Amino acid sequence: MIVLSWGIAFFEYVLQVPANRIGFQYYNIGQLKVMQEVITMVVFAGFAFFYMKQPLKLDYLWAGFCLIGAVYFMFRDGSKLIA
Repeated sequence: MIVLSWGIAFFEYVLQVPANRIGFQYYNIGQLKVMQEVITMVVFAGFAFFYMKQPLKLDYLWAGFCLIGAVYFMFRDGSKLIA
């Protein structure tokens, strides 16, 4: 089981590094981080529900709303830092 877990993490890392290098040409670092967190939460919720047989709780919904807010603020036009 440990080898499988590390294999999944290695596979994710192998994809993540080139994706960040390519993505940085189109998105800023904050946007990339928010995308990473959204993807992580979606995968985690799916893993917890389908594999670990955990019930989806209302907390997942609230966390999802917070992530939607983060996506909105990071990707809206005019969200530049005040210089």
